[in-house]
Amino acid sequence: MVALHVPVMLEEVLEALNLKDHGVYVDGTLGTAGHAEALLKRVPKSTLIGFDIDEEALKIARERLKDYRVHLLRENFSNIKAAVAELGYKEVNGIIFDLGLSMLQLQSPGRGFSFLKDEPLDMRMDIKQELTAMKIVNTYSESELSKILWQYGEERFSRKIARAIVNIRRTMPIRTCRDLASIIERVIKRRGRIHPATRSFQALRIAVNRELEALTEGIDEGTQILSRGGRFCIISYHSLEDRIVKNSYKKLASQGLLSIVTKKPIVPGREEVIRNPSARSAKLRVAERL
Repeated sequence: MVALHVPVMLEEVLEALNLKDHGVYVDGTLGTAGHAEALLKRVPKSTLIGFDIDEEALKIARERLKDYRVHLLRENFSNIKAAVAELGYKEVNGIIFDLGLSMLQLQSPGRGFSFLKDEPLDMRMDIKQELTAMKIVNTYSESELSKILWQYGEERFSRKIARAIVNIRRTMPIRTCRDLASIIERVIKRRGRIHPATRSFQALRIAVNRELEALTEGIDEGTQILSRGGRFCIISYHSLEDRIVKNSYKKLASQGLLSIVTKKPIVPGREEVIRNPSARSAKLRVAERL
């Protein structure tokens, strides 16, 4: 039995959304519906539109939200505007993006997100897509690999790791998470509690799923369908995501579309971090539609 994902900064998000009865809300990263269920319990007469590209997560969410008014879509939030319009809604009252990797994805066998597991290098959130981490690791050039590790993982040893990967794959394919983690461990000496493969696995996951491009598109499209006074709440977990959220909000504010509610991001309290250590790097930024 896979543990349900614990929603991060739940009360902070619900408060930031300025919820109202009979509203229409979008959860762009539905997952196992932690934020969505809490929102609908708070305003049960509202409608929720949930997006996720992970079919396993959607199955859990459908069961969890069966007593509420919901539309659950197997869709990336980068296509939020067209998908919401197709359902017949011109605007929505609030949007949530929680950009963290869920416990479902980390714990489900064979998904290949964790360097701690001996399973195929996959990392696809949408298992129907063709591109996998295994394909990137075994077919991309050394310079392409180095660029991915640096750009998406901010890995300062990106060139050394890329070179080691290319050297190893000349004799045998790199097929599993454990294979790749072992190569990286030979290149980078472990310092402190952070595993040497952490940044590289983050980078590959982002590249496989086009996460940063989708985030930029999702913010732009989401802003267009927010009603006046509607709130956009985004939780990010690393500097690349947070930078995109911050800069996108600033750009849209300069165009007169958004007002930035959180001049500085909201972060989890000490008690939440103790209860849920995966929340420690989370940052919540909120903007309101003008």
